[in-house]
Amino acid sequence: MTSSYMPVIRGDMLDFYLSQGYYRMIQDLFTCRFLAVNDEYHTVHWLRLVLPDVRYGSEQRRLLRLNERFSSEIKPLRLTAEIEALYALYRTSITFDAPETVEAFLLAGATHTIFNTTIVEVRDGQQLIAAGIFDSGARTMMGIMNFYDPSYRKYSLGKYLMLLKINYAISQHMAYYYPGYLVHNYPKFDYKLFPCLAATEVYDCLNSLWLPFSWDAVATQSASLITEWQEGSLGGYDID
Repeated sequence: MTSSYMPVIRGDMLDFYLSQGYYRMIQDLFTCRFLAVNDEYHTVHWLRLVLPDVRYGSEQRRLLRLNERFSSEIKPLRLTAEIEALYALYRTSITFDAPETVEAFLLAGATHTIFNTTIVEVRDGQQLIAAGIFDSGARTMMGIMNFYDPSYRKYSLGKYLMLLKINYAISQHMAYYYPGYLVHNYPKFDYKLFPCLAATEVYDCLNSLWLPFSWDAVATQSASLITEWQEGSLGGYDID
């Protein structure tokens, strides 16, 4: 008899791994401490927002007002030709490497997902102009990807999608939102600090602690990571 069982990661288990600096990659969870950029290694620093502490400032409120003209819908993810077409359009405008399709980003040929995945769709009338994908645990949300029509760039739809995800997470009484990592001395990922710096924490992987975010804390952790790597105590497995 063929089993119909499909494995899924339990919400509390996903919460735990996110709290330990792990993140989704296709159908796996991974972590890393270094990123190779132009033949140089930079340290990686995982982030999360403490949702009960989130307070929007003038920039965030302005962006929410700017995009009130658009409609949004949050629903379980089902990959469609419309979503893939929007991603293909977005991909023509970016300058970094990215998988060719949303399916390749999330599934890479798998027929079943182990994650509880949801999509935020933003429309201008009937036109899909932006989409944000996230996974949910029991008390956490993990932001996975955002993409949008490049002709709407002036609306900062990537940041807007982050705010929509956070607002939804707050409405669901979740504790944390995990946006991924930033990289020391490499500002490409600094946009993840946009929603609320005061509510953001950074993971100290050497001591397994979440600390209030500051650039001083990042610099201190970076120096410690590099020292331990040079001394050989980190091993050679955590270069992304």
